[in-house]
Amino acid sequence: QVQLVESGGGLVQPGGSLRLSCAASGHTFSRYAMNWHRQAPGQGRELVAAITRAGDSSIYADSVKGRFAISRDNAENTIYRQSNNLKPEDTTVYFCRALGGGQDTYWGQGTQVTVSS
Repeated sequence: QVQLVESGGGLVQPGGSLRLSCAASGHTFSRYAMNWHRQAPGQGRELVAAITRAGDSSIYADSVKGRFAISRDNAENTIYRQSNNLKPEDTTVYFCRALGGGQDTYWGQGTQVTVSS
């Protein structure tokens, strides 16, 4: 079992910045690739960013490229998502996900980000 706890969400003005964290406990964190997803009401979960186990490669959804950056600290069992130039359309709940292969996947409980003036 892996437990994931997101933090850092909140209210930010358009154009502002926010850093989300996702702290993991349980199995060896470095075994897991990690993703950030978001889910708007009534929609499925959208992949926002992903990072490899070693943190040496990452990918981003087109909608956030150049504005979001995913990183991880395997010594601290934590991933981060730095988001800059936030837009109202970024308002939603953000989830982190751990992927160990096959059915070995876990989700956090989500953290709300609201971009509004």
